[in-house]
Amino acid sequence: MTVFRHNGLRAAAAGICLGALFAAAACATDTVPADADRTVAIQRALDATVHGGFPGAQAVLTTDAGDRTVTAGVGDIATSAPFPGDARVRIGSNTKTFVATVVLQLVAEGKVELDAPVERYLPGVVHGSGNDGNRITVRQLLQHTSGLPDYLAGGDPELRAERGTAQLEVDTEAVRLRRYDPAELVRLAMTMPPNYEPGARAVYTNTNYVLLGMLIQQTTGRSASAEITARIIEPLGLRDTWFPAVGETGIRGPHPVGYHEIDGVRADFTDLDPSWADAAGAMIATGADLNRFFRALLNGRLLPAAQLDEMRRTVPFDRMPEAGYGLGLIHLPNSCGKEVWGHGGSIPGFETRNGVTADGLAVTVTVNQLPTSEETAELVQRAFDAAVCSR
Repeated sequence: MTVFRHNGLRAAAAGICLGALFAAAACATDTVPADADRTVAIQRALDATVHGGFPGAQAVLTTDAGDRTVTAGVGDIATSAPFPGDARVRIGSNTKTFVATVVLQLVAEGKVELDAPVERYLPGVVHGSGNDGNRITVRQLLQHTSGLPDYLAGGDPELRAERGTAQLEVDTEAVRLRRYDPAELVRLAMTMPPNYEPGARAVYTNTNYVLLGMLIQQTTGRSASAEITARIIEPLGLRDTWFPAVGETGIRGPHPVGYHEIDGVRADFTDLDPSWADAAGAMIATGADLNRFFRALLNGRLLPAAQLDEMRRTVPFDRMPEAGYGLGLIHLPNSCGKEVWGHGGSIPGFETRNGVTADGLAVTVTVNQLPTSEETAELVQRAFDAAVCSR
């Protein structure tokens, strides 16, 4: 299904949708000729994700002219309800880019120094098992070059993930509605030794961004959530974006069911307490709001040029060998060689891939279940690639 939003008006493209469980909803759409090939290519790629095992998929494309939304599959297996066009979803590690933006605003204001030791802002917090906040800088937290262990790597037998993923693998139900405090997550990390010397290489680690959330609170006197709201969400008018409140486990407004596979069985995992992800991955948004945020960031509306340039200074990192990680921003590879900057996020129930091209096209692709294999992860990447590269 394709939906267009222009100048604040929404109109569903004409047509009859036919579909079944795990079969994409195929819609005959009215579209302008210049967009027809791109829409068909995106629809086919989303259809492929659904045929590959995902319940539903959505692509939101944003330009100066407005938003276009293409969907496939279902948002709810039990009812066969479609993936809502204005779906609110958990955006996982896209939260990191919001956090990094606030930190770099504080740098621009002279309240934080990128190359200052973390110990200056969080005295005594990064300490234990060989970890030392005097030897790690704010920049290294932002760029995942700190060497710090990930609290998901085994500090808590109930809260653990496969290396390099956000996929909980032990006692998932036990942590689903449990409340975690950021300091508790950091203490879990401090029970483990460093992975490597600070600055030696970049290994994606959630502990870095939990610490950055704590740094924001220590520096401003307000939580990272409050600062993100005041500095980004409200100025940009992102009405469908928020950092969940303490104890908030549901998703407000229209949303698909978020599914999670546990021991080979698909379960409804929509409601959860995302405090275990905290400033590393707790936020919720729509694809359109995510696109607006990343466009505003890359257009220089949120940061001075000097800080945006720092954000785009990249290093190779472990998650995506062909990509580069900046300061909370990823230089994304694609099949057509376009300049694309974004991030992406994974959290039980949802996976998002997103980025903005040099000519201002913003794309967010969402599926309502985490990939369960390299093959299914590749299907999501192909859908994102189709949205970025098709003409």
